[in-house]
Amino acid sequence: MSPSSMTMKAVQLVSPNRPFALRAVSIPEPEAGEVRVRIAACGVCRTDLHIQDGLLDLGKRDFTVGHEIAGTVDACGAGVDQTWEGRKVVVYYYVGCGRCRYCRMGDDHLCPQPKAQPGFSSDGGYAEYITVPVKNCVPVPEHVDLAEAATMGCAGSTAVHAGRMAAIHPGDWVVINGTGGVGLALLQYARQAGGRVIAVGRGGARAQIALEMGAEHIIDVLETPDVASRVRELTGEGADAVFELLGTQAAMSSALNMLRRRGRMVMLGYTTDAFQSHPIDFIVREITLLGSVGSTLDDLYEAIELLARGVMRSPISEVLPLESFDTALMKTRQGGLDGRIVLSP
Repeated sequence: MSPSSMTMKAVQLVSPNRPFALRAVSIPEPEAGEVRVRIAACGVCRTDLHIQDGLLDLGKRDFTVGHEIAGTVDACGAGVDQTWEGRKVVVYYYVGCGRCRYCRMGDDHLCPQPKAQPGFSSDGGYAEYITVPVKNCVPVPEHVDLAEAATMGCAGSTAVHAGRMAAIHPGDWVVINGTGGVGLALLQYARQAGGRVIAVGRGGARAQIALEMGAEHIIDVLETPDVASRVRELTGEGADAVFELLGTQAAMSSALNMLRRRGRMVMLGYTTDAFQSHPIDFIVREITLLGSVGSTLDDLYEAIELLARGVMRSPISEVLPLESFDTALMKTRQGGLDGRIVLSP
């Protein structure tokens, strides 16, 4: 029986603040310029929880979630070079309009009117197959594990994008405030850029992983009431760059307070909390505040290259079948894992 006459399993958003639903849906066929990817792995990201909880709501319903997608091309649409078939790929999850100033510059992730955002507002990777433009497929070398490659689709590429924005120089003190998937990827990116890294987390297995990945110091927030003071003590004046991944009011204020003059604060994490500060906090120290969202296609290419070279790796805690998505989400929500959870259809 051909895939076109069959259905596949897919985990979909019904509506925010409701559990995701496992459904049977039609296997998609690639249109002109597209390929179909047989999904081998889809990473479970905390953003998936934000979608489920309604904290991130782009207004779409009844679509397949999951955006850290890797697999093998199994069909090519019209106009696509047939040599793509059988290739291992990771999927870039932004499909821009192709016409706006952002898309023209390669910043599809900032497109005001994207055609699709797999896993966010259009069908993503908690499924057996996905169709995407061939442009969105980044080749994965044969020796690279697809489970690790999948997490580069978000955690790794997001880290590369934020790291590039922060312009880390050799010898810079860099604080990574959060040791989840993106945090550990950022740690490795900062180290390869020559940064001296301080990782802030809740101890446990992630602290040991951070040390193994090259962090010079670990700060356990459960044992250190004033993280900013500890950072200043370790660095002399303060950090050159802080990556804030938690998004709580306390964490954001602490991040600002631990910066040296002309330090850079890069915000990636968010909750329902608002960030509040007085302008003088930025003015007198000439602090730069940066927001960083997702990545460019080139960032993903860079992340895959770093993974292939062994410069960046993504520890996998567990590979679960697609039907165990609820368990995967629950464990991700609880935190404290020694790596990422990946779903494998």
